Amino acid sequence: MTETMDSEKARASAWFEGLRDTIVAAFEGLEATQSTGPTAGLPAGRFERTVTRRSSDDGSEAGGGVMSVMRGGRVFEKVGVNTSTVHGVLGEAAQRAMAARGVPGMDSDPRFWASGISLVAHMQNPHAPAVHMNTRMFWTPHAWWFGGGSDLNPCIEYAEDTAHFHDQQRAHLDPHGADLYPRLKAWADEYFYIPHRNRARGVGGIFMDDHCTGNWEADFSLTQDIGRAFLPAYQPLVERRRDTAWTEADKDTQLIHRGLYAEYNLVYDRGTKFGLTTGHDANAVLMSLPPLAKWV
Repeated sequence: MTETMDSEKARASAWFEGLRDTIVAAFEGLEATQSTGPTAGLPAGRFERTVTRRSSDDGSEAGGGVMSVMRGGRVFEKVGVNTSTVHGVLGEAAQRAMAARGVPGMDSDPRFWASGISLVAHMQNPHAPAVHMNTRMFWTPHAWWFGGGSDLNPCIEYAEDTAHFHDQQRAHLDPHGADLYPRLKAWADEYFYIPHRNRARGVGGIFMDDHCTGNWEADFSLTQDIGRAFLPAYQPLVERRRDTAWTEADKDTQLIHRGLYAEYNLVYDRGTKFGLTTGHDANAVLMSLPPLAKWV
């Protein structure tokens, strides 16, 4: 059995919250400096923070988080940067899912603790790419691991933007091993795939799950660098594309692409399923869905 790891849990939770604050400040800075284009006359977007609570099956408090959402800004049509730290006992379905992934001892002691950050940005300008990022730590009395990553979801792809996003991921992962970026990129290509559409939902990124080398410090350091890679990978793309003129046809392309994003998150995303089946606030779990989407 693993130790309680109270110190490590506190450090991980604090890191996710600090990363949230850094990203929120950067995104509000983009809003404040947007001065051209059809949305420039809107008030600069600001995040609204809502405390979320999770209740266990017996009604007792089981953690929660903070849902930080900006809607209708100059640059961001909808963006959420959520953090949560929850604990309790996994239900039978979640126990079976964990056991199927190789987590031992779930039938004898199904307690869990989980903390993480989850971000999804949907943009006003169709030329500015949508993006997703999350990292998390998960603990049971029998095992612990980290997971997460980030992936870019442009509706109008620019090869140089895709290259920049991936280059930043590689630069932050290479210090942890030259084999890591290719492996996590391939994992993202497999994970962020929509089987019923026979296509990826975007242009990829990096992803890992159940990551535990046995060295918590090393694994936490890797998880931190995945988080640190996000703004250098993404913010320059927003700055590059936010003033590009768009047409109604471009907006239509964006709405159709958002439909793909919604399909993936509702049908396949592991985090969405976990959040809904373990009783977390449904609005926080479904924050990732776009404000508007379209199907043909």
